[in-house]
Amino acid sequence: MPGFLDLTNRRARLFGAALVAVLLIAVGYAAGYATPHFTAPADDSAEAGFARDMTFHHSQAVRMSFLEYDRGDPSSTAGATLHRMAYDMATSQQYQSGVMEGWLREWGLQPLSDHTPMAWVPGGKSMLQSDGRMPGLASDEEMKRLETAVGKNADILFCQLMIRHHLGGLHMIRAVLDQSDRAEVVELAENMQRSQQGEVDQLRLLLKDLGGDPV
Repeated sequence: MPGFLDLTNRRARLFGAALVAVLLIAVGYAAGYATPHFTAPADDSAEAGFARDMTFHHSQAVRMSFLEYDRGDPSSTAGATLHRMAYDMATSQQYQSGVMEGWLREWGLQPLSDHTPMAWVPGGKSMLQSDGRMPGLASDEEMKRLETAVGKNADILFCQLMIRHHLGGLHMIRAVLDQSDRAEVVELAENMQRSQQGEVDQLRLLLKDLGGDPV
């Protein structure tokens, strides 16, 4: 029963990846919580806004990465590379989310607020998409398309959506780097900037190899 075995193996891979992701959130949270602080950022600070908004932003990237990991075609060279990248993106961004959640707890702040997305950026409203989504976030319709895509079509759509997602994230990262000199925030933001820019460059090459429309 190859169909049943394939489904069982797929579920096992997803369960294993999800378990690793949960553990990474906990590790990242502990790392963020253990960082020493002397003067905590205010609730309306750039640091707090970035931590909240980027954690939400990351959550969609993790979802997209799990979908690619499950539904892409790892039999081709490009697909196999994407399969590995999707796993790395999911785990690294879960860890980073844990770190940022740890900051908020250490700063005595709630993980959520009623602030408008990007309110921590001067003129941040202009960075939002027409329906209020943060920069780079895929729409509900785009996510539904990714949820139903399979094989090469999933690979191409993942590349396109993740390139846009990362480009939006890079705008957010540059915004916090322009405003914050807090060591732990700057360090994590710079690490994000390097990794996401590198992934954008690689995804564009893979998208070309797959024959998809460029972003």
